[in-house]
Amino acid sequence: MSAAAPIALPLRPPAHQVSPRAVLWWRLRALLTVLAVALPQAVVAVVLTTNAPAWLMTTTVLTVLVGLAYLVAVPPLLFRIHRWEVTDEAVYTLSGWLVREWRIAPISRVQTVDTEHGPLQQLLKLASVTVTTASARGPVTIRGLEEGAAAELARLLTETTQATPGDAT
Repeated sequence: MSAAAPIALPLRPPAHQVSPRAVLWWRLRALLTVLAVALPQAVVAVVLTTNAPAWLMTTTVLTVLVGLAYLVAVPPLLFRIHRWEVTDEAVYTLSGWLVREWRIAPISRVQTVDTEHGPLQQLLKLASVTVTTASARGPVTIRGLEEGAAAELARLLTETTQATPGDAT
């Protein structure tokens, strides 16, 4: 008599959204990127003033317009899409806006749990949690969590993986 195969759980979106403050974090990151690209172009155009090629002004204006469009449209979309969940069996994440990535990492494969607080995240009291697994695909990262939620998630994952039998390989 053989043991019954485990019943697979139906795929569904992870239950938890990231912090609403993540929208501001994504916007600030986009703004810094636009500034890093457009500012040098604008400086060169101002220095050259009368001799500035027309294409330089055109690319500067296009950079700013595309950057501002991204800044307005994409962060709220990311907030609606990015989700995460931890169960006794796995860590689930759903992320991306152009290409959506759904990651499921079995708890038995978790090797390390890290939190990250970049400068903008610290300013907004946000954090990221990275779950490194024995997977060739790389770690699973949940970005845009409130600091307290990230600390609690790291604690929960650490406790859960310690209580889970297996060697995470």
